[in-house]
Amino acid sequence: MNLLLRRALPFVVMAAWGIILFGCAGSGSMTARRPGDAPASGSLQDYPGGTVVEPDNPNIRYIGHWDETRLAQSATTANSGSRIVASFTGHHLYGLFDTQGITNPAQIYMSIDGGKPVLFKLNARIESFTPAKLKGDRHNVEITVKDVDERANRWVPSLASAVVFKGFILDSGAKMLPLPPPGSIRMEFYGDSITQGVRALSMALGPDGSDATKDFAFLAAMAFGAISNQIGFGRQGIIRPGNGRVPPAPQSFGWNFQGSRADPSFIPQVVVVNQGTNDQMYPSAQFRPAYRNYIAAIRKAYPDATILCMRPFGGFHEKDIRAAVQALADRKIIYVDTTGWLSNSDYTDGIHPNAEGHLKAAEKLVAFIEAHAKLKAVRNVHRPWWE
Repeated sequence: MNLLLRRALPFVVMAAWGIILFGCAGSGSMTARRPGDAPASGSLQDYPGGTVVEPDNPNIRYIGHWDETRLAQSATTANSGSRIVASFTGHHLYGLFDTQGITNPAQIYMSIDGGKPVLFKLNARIESFTPAKLKGDRHNVEITVKDVDERANRWVPSLASAVVFKGFILDSGAKMLPLPPPGSIRMEFYGDSITQGVRALSMALGPDGSDATKDFAFLAAMAFGAISNQIGFGRQGIIRPGNGRVPPAPQSFGWNFQGSRADPSFIPQVVVVNQGTNDQMYPSAQFRPAYRNYIAAIRKAYPDATILCMRPFGGFHEKDIRAAVQALADRKIIYVDTTGWLSNSDYTDGIHPNAEGHLKAAEKLVAFIEAHAKLKAVRNVHRPWWE
C-alpha cells in the first residue's frame, strides 16, 4: 500500500491531559492566540466520549518527509513545509502531539475548510483546533509545518526540534472520512536554510522569523498541485554540515533523520536542488566533484526524474555547478540560471530571500519547470496556499 495512505490500529488513551492554548505572533494575515488566553473548551476530561484517531488511520495523509516506523504511536517530521491533510465529521477537533524532550518547539499552521490559517507553537500535548463549534458536519483540515527550529538537534534521536504528531480527537461518534486521491505530480526540493524558509518573515532567529509556506519551493509545488518533499536544512551544504547535527547533503539524502529512511515509494518527476551557498569557503577543486557526485546519486535514486540544478541566488559556485551539470551529460539534468531573478530589496539579510523574494523566485521556477519538465501549473503562486 502506498505510504500516503495509512493503516488503522486500536489505541487507548492512558490519561486525561489538560489543554494549554497559546499563540505566537506570525505574519500579517494569520490568526494567532496569545499566551494567557482562556481555554475555549476546557480539558480533555470534559469529553470522555471523544473519538481518538491514531496517526496510522488510513484517512490521514502525510506530505513531506515523515518518519512512520512507529506510526501506531506517532508520525515525526524534522522538515519545515511538511503537511498533514484529513477530512472528518463532527464539530470539534483536537490535535495530539508529543512534546517530551522538545526544547525548541516547532510552529505549525492549521486551516479548516480553506479558512485563514491559525498559528500554533507546539509546546502542549493537546491543541484545541476549534475553540468555536464548527458549522456543518463534514470538514477538511490541513496542518502545515511553518518551521522546525534549525538551531536545535533535529537529526540524531532523541530530537530536540521536530513535530511529533500523535493523532486527533473528534466528537463522540465522529469519524475520519476518505480523502480524494492525491494528485499525480510528485516533486522534491533539496536545499539549505533558503529552501527551509529561514528569515522569510524577518531577522528573528528560529521559527518566529521563518516560514516554509512563504518559500519558493513550497509555492512552486503548490502551483502544480504537487505532492512534494521540501527538505531544507539551515547552514547545510554539499560539503558543510548543517545546523542541528544535520550532516552534509550527500549524507542526509534518502533519510528523514538519522535511523529513519525516507519513503522509498515516493518517486518524484521533478527534483530541484538549491545547494552551494554554504560551501562558498571551499575551493572549486573540492566542491565541483562533490556536487557532481551528489547529483549523480540523485539520478541513481530517480532514473527518470528531471533534475534541476539551481544557481544559488547569491551566485556561489555557479561556474562549478554549471560545469558539473555539463560533465554529467544527461539531458534531464538541467542547470537553472537564476541570474537576475532577485534584486537587493528581495532579501532579508543579503542571503535569505524575504517573502516577496521567494514569491518572485517561485514565479520564475514555475515557468522554468513548465518549459523543461512538460508540466502545467494549475494555480497562481499568488493565490493563498490554504484556499
